[in-house]
Amino acid sequence: MTVRVGMAQAPGFVRERLAGLGGTRWVGLDGKGASGKTTLAAAVAAALGAAAVVHVDDFARRSVETWERDRFVAQVLAPLRAGRPARYERWDWDADTSLGWAEVPVGVPVVVEGVSSTDVRLGVPWDVTLWLDVAPEVRLARALARDGEAMREQWVERWMPAEDAYEAAQRPQERVDAVVVGDAAPVSLPQ
Repeated sequence: MTVRVGMAQAPGFVRERLAGLGGTRWVGLDGKGASGKTTLAAAVAAALGAAAVVHVDDFARRSVETWERDRFVAQVLAPLRAGRPARYERWDWDADTSLGWAEVPVGVPVVVEGVSSTDVRLGVPWDVTLWLDVAPEVRLARALARDGEAMREQWVERWMPAEDAYEAAQRPQERVDAVVVGDAAPVSLPQ
């Protein structure tokens, strides 16, 4: 059953859901653009201790409509499921160039965050999943504050409609463990 939690409670919710589990544990943080997924992923990782954060944006290229799901499966999911460390190339969408390689060890929580990160076609054995629910006007304001007014058309004409299509097709907010009620308040990281 899906529950609703606030942004401040979400890291504790994840920690409780993973309590007692061993090995590689999978946490999916899904939601539309500029909903706070990256910030929440950092807070969840801090609450869990030794956790790896994998950003879907590291698999986004200008030449790809959304993100490289096949590369995520090959470089992250498949190795970890086989008991081997993962090694994946991080990509800078803005500069359209490699940011180098990142590694994910076996046996730690893996927090995967990004738009459509819990896509059912990936086959990730999720231990806990969250959907961030933030009003579209708040998301757009955050996006433009972060990316600049020059990106408005990209957000309004391309990305937001693609996110709406994903939500309509897969209904992630109905299959996750918790819907995180987002607002303008940031998640504070533990000191």
